[in-house]
Amino acid sequence: MADIELHMDGSLARAARHLIKVSARTVARHAGVETQDLRQYEKGGDTLDRDQIQRVADSLVHYGAVFITEDPLGGVGVRRKFSRTGVRMIENWESEGGPVASDDV
Repeated sequence: MADIELHMDGSLARAARHLIKVSARTVARHAGVETQDLRQYEKGGDTLDRDQIQRVADSLVHYGAVFITEDPLGGVGVRRKFSRTGVRMIENWESEGGPVASDDV
């Protein structure tokens, strides 16, 4: 997975996580950090080092967040990787039943 170059603060991490509807535990586990450290970071704490922050950002991207870098038109932001229609289609596919398996989302 390609690293993204972005100064991500806790509020942006929290916004991304809520937008993609993924628990702090899931993101923390994927990023290899403690859940309580991620939650503290999201609240403005300095519990994560630069490498851990990068792994959290990469984890959020893995689960469907797209970070928007600052430019002359505006500041940093986050949006979903998939459109609203795409998200609905994925949610429908996941609720169709059948054997549970890993996916590439």
